Amino acid sequence: MYTIMIIEDDPKIAGLLKSHIERYGDRAVFVEDFEQVTEQFKQLQPHVVLLDINLPSYDGFYWCRQIRTISTCPILFISARSGKMDQVMALENGADDYITKPFEHEIVMAKIRSQLRRVYGDYAARDEERKVELDGLVVYLERLEIELGDQKVQLTKKETILLETLMRRSPKLVSRETILEKLWDDSFVDDNTLSVNITRVRKRLAELGITDALETVRGSGYRLINNWKVAPSL
Repeated sequence: MYTIMIIEDDPKIAGLLKSHIERYGDRAVFVEDFEQVTEQFKQLQPHVVLLDINLPSYDGFYWCRQIRTISTCPILFISARSGKMDQVMALENGADDYITKPFEHEIVMAKIRSQLRRVYGDYAARDEERKVELDGLVVYLERLEIELGDQKVQLTKKETILLETLMRRSPKLVSRETILEKLWDDSFVDDNTLSVNITRVRKRLAELGITDALETVRGSGYRLINNWKVAPSL
């Protein structure tokens, strides 16, 4: 039995979701205190989160970021907001999928089952923790973390994917088109959104003492140059 956490302030929608989830033999739990979502998540330890955007006090984007600091649990947004930038923001803040209201319950359940298979079931990775390493710089892909020596910095999902792409091809140039495809598939993204993510990655590297390693090749793309090697003391 899997546990699905429903963060939805419309009782009717939440009730319908709970009913369909339980038909599959799984457990569905409502969030009741929208001021303490993270604490309820920690207590519940759900396998999947269904998350609305428009919530009391803080929106779904905020709670998605909070959950991502402690878990890689699949998060599916379910919202009446159907704009492209709402979907981009959801994915940028760590969501795994986005479903617009009104929705077909069969589609929601299919997406939930797909995430359960991917993370916990037939398609789940069985080997050791996935990571990418470049001359001592390590990105842990599941725990969303970057490490250099004894220093560690937490990453968002998008920052992790971006760093993985750059590190795997370093020191070669990675085109803007390749990065856009890796991060957003076919979603519409403007130049500013990509620039914001590049800036965030530079800040994460700077927290590890790495500066000027992520180069912009104007009009073409970006490349990661290894300049963090420290020469041995004589």
